[in-house]
Amino acid sequence: MQLEEYFNFLAPDDIRLKDSRIGIETILYEYIYRARTPEEIANIYTSLSLEQVYATILYYLHNKESVSKYIADWLEWGRKMREEQQRNPSPAVRKLMQLKAEREGQKAKNAQISHG
Repeated sequence: MQLEEYFNFLAPDDIRLKDSRIGIETILYEYIYRARTPEEIANIYTSLSLEQVYATILYYLHNKESVSKYIADWLEWGRKMREEQQRNPSPAVRKLMQLKAEREGQKAKNAQISHG
């Protein structure tokens, strides 16, 4: 089996493991940034085989320059999306933030009453 046969190349910025919805960035983030072993990664992502995890790491090692750029682009995209979500939270997030503020206000009020 050729190494590339382990993956679906959906777009230049979307490479997934065959028969799954898991992108190579997910596996490689665990490997590169969290220093997890292939066995640990396979235990976390139980829908993947240990062979698939090793294939992903081997693909990275064989294509280090292009895959490193792929990961860097993915990390940058994630950073931009988090910033955008903070600037413009969805209505559901705004509601949760409001509920949290109300709850904290009630806790502060209760603390004043019990100490007052």
